[in-house]
Amino acid sequence: MGTKWLTAPLSNFYSVPSRNGLTKPKSIRGEGYKFINMGEIFAHGRMLNIKCDRVPANEKELESSLLKSGDLLFARQSLVLSGAGKCSIFLGDDEPTLFESHLIRVRPNQEIISPEYLYYYFNSPIGRAEIWSITEQGAGQAGIRGSDLATVNVHYPSLLEQKKIASIFSSLDDKIELNRRMNSTLEAMAQALFKSWFVDFDPVIDNALAAGNPVPEPLLAGAESRKALGDQRKSLPEDLQQQFPNSFVLTDEMGWVPDGWNVGPIQKIADLNPESWSSKNFPQSIKYVDLANTKNGKVDSVTIYSDQDAPSRAKRILRKFDTIIGTVRPGNRSFAYVNQDGLTGFAVMRPKVMSNRTFVYLFLTQDDVIDTLAHLADGGAYPAVRPEVVANQICTYPAINLLEAFDKLVSPFFQSIAEQQFQCDSLSNIRNTLIPKLLSGELRVPEVASIIDKQLAEA
Repeated sequence: MGTKWLTAPLSNFYSVPSRNGLTKPKSIRGEGYKFINMGEIFAHGRMLNIKCDRVPANEKELESSLLKSGDLLFARQSLVLSGAGKCSIFLGDDEPTLFESHLIRVRPNQEIISPEYLYYYFNSPIGRAEIWSITEQGAGQAGIRGSDLATVNVHYPSLLEQKKIASIFSSLDDKIELNRRMNSTLEAMAQALFKSWFVDFDPVIDNALAAGNPVPEPLLAGAESRKALGDQRKSLPEDLQQQFPNSFVLTDEMGWVPDGWNVGPIQKIADLNPESWSSKNFPQSIKYVDLANTKNGKVDSVTIYSDQDAPSRAKRILRKFDTIIGTVRPGNRSFAYVNQDGLTGFAVMRPKVMSNRTFVYLFLTQDDVIDTLAHLADGGAYPAVRPEVVANQICTYPAINLLEAFDKLVSPFFQSIAEQQFQCDSLSNIRNTLIPKLLSGELRVPEVASIIDKQLAEA
């Protein structure tokens, strides 16, 4: 540390005592005030107008558990040691926002400490080491207590220096967040096209209307919507439009589906857990994708293990273009489209042919499918489904030529997502490398600022 840096327990900086959030059963969720859960902690480091659950709340609960800009949230529990005490910062919201009981809220006194500095401190190796010193490992989970959190040490410079440090690293995070928003938009575009073709059957309805064929009653609302668009209805290129049928057939499994399309479990076009790890068939340096770092299609980071140190659950080999689905608490939306080889404990679905790759991912990550998996999960504190349940989800899919056409349209979206995610990972690595060097005194603020300015110019 530099000579002007000091050390004090975290409680010295409390504006009000720390507290746990509210307990709200899932049965009453859906309407009311925004409600930050454990899932949001692992999905967002910096929280600003994020999407989250909603719950009803009374005046007393609002008074005690309303979040304010600059509040820090710590995860009380995690399935893995690395997730215990995970720190996020609430930067504000356009609506009143509450937080759940598995989180600890710390409200810093901003006259003496920068909340953003504390956020970067507790996400640095130095701050994480302080958290790990109070983490207790129990049966199946790791956790911290608010009373112990108050005792962890904070190393800090002057308030002005804290704000400079926070500003430097927030510039990196702003770029990372921009890339992630662009990726969310691209994925939403891919999901919208998937829904149009394979859920709402818009091109088939268009062909049926043009041919004067009847549209089944369950699809009439969609047909009326298509007709109402009139000249604004976006038509596909003629050669592609003609690859869709112009009528529907009734099936036992899925009701009305396009004539000639297949109906069956997704494992008809994708293999479940096709490769298992052994020291003979995989490199000694293992990239492990775990549940805590995967959310809504995004893998925040991978952990590197030697083959001797890899977790016992790291037995399934990942290949590029695999789809992974978290089977523990599937409602937490831990899934991703894989861009690199590795190992995991997720359910792995590998397309049988390349043209199936985007269809498999977009089908399995629909809200309805994730909700179904969440409903089927059981097991008490850690409800789960067997991987076979994922593989047996029923879908309807067309002949290979349409799957190829679909993949040709949406795979560039996922290529852009992968490239921007790679840039995010690079910027995150720069940030994570520089933070400990700055906090240890190895580098000074001007040096770090110069390095980051250069990296942002090249990004």
